[in-house]
Amino acid sequence: MGLFERVIHESIAGFLREGIRLRVIGDSSRLPVSLQKTAREAEEATRNNSQLDLTLAISYSGRRDIVQACRSLAQKVHDKVLRPEDIDESLFAAELETSPADELPYPDLLIRTSGELRLSNFLLWQSAYSELFFTDTLWPDFGEDDYLEALVSFQSRERRFGVRKL
Repeated sequence: MGLFERVIHESIAGFLREGIRLRVIGDSSRLPVSLQKTAREAEEATRNNSQLDLTLAISYSGRRDIVQACRSLAQKVHDKVLRPEDIDESLFAAELETSPADELPYPDLLIRTSGELRLSNFLLWQSAYSELFFTDTLWPDFGEDDYLEALVSFQSRERRFGVRKL
């Protein structure tokens, strides 16, 4: 966690210079108070930047994200702000931590490093139509050549978004 804190702190000036907006998602209550503070300050400092959005998932859980969205909708039903029959995919998605209303698009390509062949509880709802790329390269060693390999693989795919071609 100290590495996250140090990198965020050391990167703020560069984020401001390059127009990068930082967003940290995950259960911040499980993070050290000093990291929570550093992340909040960096998010606030970069909130008006618009060149690139950088989202760090720290202590993020796709399952927790789905559960908290369900709880939020259940509370709205309980409070009679919402009827159960009004709940659809877009309403559910709007309750997720990564809601498009917060301008975080769903990933087109999800790259899984380290030879792992699973999503590992990462963006479970959001990755429904993501293309997956698996590599044995460890994350710290994942470089430009690896990224280009993933992009070439992605470009060769036919995206159907759940629609079957006859």
